[in-house]
Amino acid sequence: MLERMEGLISKEEIETLKTKKIILFGLGGVGSYVAEILVRAGINNLTIVDFDKVDITNINRQLIALHSTIGKLKTEVMKCRLLDINNELNLKALALKIDENNIKEFHLEEYDYVIDAIDDVKAKLAIIVEAKKYAKKIISSMGTGNKLDPTKFKITDISKTEMCPLARVMRKKLKELNINKVNVLFSTEEISKDIKDKSYPRSVAFVPSVAGILIARFAILDLLGRI
Repeated sequence: MLERMEGLISKEEIETLKTKKIILFGLGGVGSYVAEILVRAGINNLTIVDFDKVDITNINRQLIALHSTIGKLKTEVMKCRLLDINNELNLKALALKIDENNIKEFHLEEYDYVIDAIDDVKAKLAIIVEAKKYAKKIISSMGTGNKLDPTKFKITDISKTEMCPLARVMRKKLKELNINKVNVLFSTEEISKDIKDKSYPRSVAFVPSVAGILIARFAILDLLGRI
């Protein structure tokens, strides 16, 4: 299954990836791509977390969103897809909503890597605080909505972000909590002035998908000590 990776990633590194445990929060436009890339790249132990169900408005950008999956739990749809890629995958699928009151129930201390691909600020903070408590490697996705240029994505420390409204909020709140050095993906692209109604974020298929791929790449190379 992973023969074509060899040479880019050594056999020893592939075996290392098989032993690592990752927990991924969020299976939307970003997270669904993160999950698939992780499994296709050899991650053998994965926990996916999302409370939501597939909606027709997800079809334009989410990997698991099809007319046949509308109304189904995202965790269940993703679980079926991932096991079809690797039927020996050690996979946990948790249809739960994260908040500061239940974050301990996810036992982040058991994982080698934590990936946050959700859009709720309080939940994002809870995940980061808990991961930092156990000194776990973590990467958090900032805003990918209202963007049109996936080449403007960067991964850096939260303190070096700019242009991103969500990153601005997270920077402030993390500073208040005395938390620093959090790797995040963000976009330097300005929000289009053509968007008049800002009551909900717009999104197009080729933006959050790229964000998810970049996050998965970063996590894999970070686990191998290449970053």
